Amino acid sequence: MTPKPLLALAVTAILACSANAQTKMELKDLKQKASYAIGADIASNMKRQEIDVDPKAITAGITDAFANGKMLLTEAEMKEVIAQFQTELRTKMESKQKSEGGNNLKAGQDYLAANGKKEGVKTTASGLQYKVLTAGKGTKFPKATDTVKVHYHGTLIDGSVFDSSVERGEPISFPLNGVIKGWTEGLQLMKEGDKFQFTIPSDLAYGERGPGGKIGANSTLIFDVELIAVEGEK
Repeated sequence: MTPKPLLALAVTAILACSANAQTKMELKDLKQKASYAIGADIASNMKRQEIDVDPKAITAGITDAFANGKMLLTEAEMKEVIAQFQTELRTKMESKQKSEGGNNLKAGQDYLAANGKKEGVKTTASGLQYKVLTAGKGTKFPKATDTVKVHYHGTLIDGSVFDSSVERGEPISFPLNGVIKGWTEGLQLMKEGDKFQFTIPSDLAYGERGPGGKIGANSTLIFDVELIAVEGEK
């Protein structure tokens, strides 16, 4: 996960430096409301990424820059410290990702071992696990080059939902060779109308990097998938 540019992060300080100031401020026009919304969005991103900054120092930098006043650091010094800070952020995030990835990998392996012993669960040569939830009446199986239309509900092994077309109330179509390996393999086992549950090892999902958000590095993923239609090659 890449931190947002520090210049953009600095905007947060106007709103984050004082809770009292935020409470007393009245947003009277579109400019103020938009400025507030931008700051709130950036602050939320900073918290989510656990970026540790000093709001007062950021506020001082913004104030001096807008006032064209005397800066406490030269332009060269600012470039240097920003580069150093970004390097530090990357190092911390990579260390955290590695630690979480190890924990996720072990938890996923334990879950797969237990899940594979459950009634109705089958495991393929690649390690993909699947269970037939509902057998459809269709006869058409997709190929890897086909586009398919599905409804799905995705969770982590702790039950946390990270994505769900079911919750959005709208199925989705996509080329089967453009998704994670577990989906490409698993959907080819289904015929139209089938509903399967897939338990996908991390190496058939997003692997060591992870896509960010709720899905961390080396996460094992669970999907309930209904194959609505095989739309063919497009």
